[in-house]
Amino acid sequence: MTVLVLTCEEDVTADMVVSALDGDGVPVVRLDPADLPGEVSLSAEYVQGDFHGHLAGAGRLVTMSGLRSIWIRRPGEPGTNAVEQSAWLTTESTHALYGALNCTTARWMNHPGAAAQARQKPWQLHVAHHSGFAVPPTLITTFPQVAREFAERHRDLVVKSVSGAHPGNPPMTLPTTRIAPDADFAGVAAGPTLLQQRVPKCADIRLTCVGQAMFAARKASDPDPEQVDGRFAGDGRGWEPTGVPSRIEKAVRAYMESARLAYGAFDFAEDAEGTWWFLECNQGGQFGFIELETEQPIARAVASWLATGAT
Repeated sequence: MTVLVLTCEEDVTADMVVSALDGDGVPVVRLDPADLPGEVSLSAEYVQGDFHGHLAGAGRLVTMSGLRSIWIRRPGEPGTNAVEQSAWLTTESTHALYGALNCTTARWMNHPGAAAQARQKPWQLHVAHHSGFAVPPTLITTFPQVAREFAERHRDLVVKSVSGAHPGNPPMTLPTTRIAPDADFAGVAAGPTLLQQRVPKCADIRLTCVGQAMFAARKASDPDPEQVDGRFAGDGRGWEPTGVPSRIEKAVRAYMESARLAYGAFDFAEDAEGTWWFLECNQGGQFGFIELETEQPIARAVASWLATGAT
């Protein structure tokens, strides 16, 4: 049985897991959906009540009925690398690829449907609250007056991207930024704006959940109160392994079950009282930098889940 890894060409995090799978002798095929059609080929035929077919790419051929698991890491959009690109081709290729893969018995990390929902920040906050996490007061609005009233109530605010675009994509980046309560909120009318009460944090927490396994890491925060986005902190502080409080462990399991996820990268802000405030859960978040600094065996856990379903 084969593990199928769907990701872009340059993905160090995926490299770590593929290396672990190769070392264990587990058959693995790595493809980028952006290369379909072209360097990646697909064929699926409906025979006697089900689809049967195969994928080919990178000199490898994999039978869909022989898939053990599918890891969606950071895949390109189907049709992106085609010679003749079009929105029509992307739609056709997306439906062909994921529609056929959905007919297999393979396990997903994570299923595209669950992943799409899990990326929605309002839904994340809703599930986080009902899972038992502490969640900061949050507003998403295009009404300037509502934003002003929210600022008057909570005073110390930050503004974030609703979509949570990754900092590795500068044209789409909006760092979490502290704003004054008397700021001019007229601009929120131009597009949905996420305002959240600032958590006076003493540390950033990254908790990576792989199946039933949890790996938590802690990084002391920049003492500068204006530096609220740990992704951009350049103070030289490093990540260190830390324990997971039982309350957090229970909430993580509830969240993962509600979100139908096999993998999730949780970000928390730890305050002076030791409370972990939920900020987000990235269903496709990177873990390579955490593993390199803390030596936590996250890649091994992902490889084990993909190969056997156990961690």
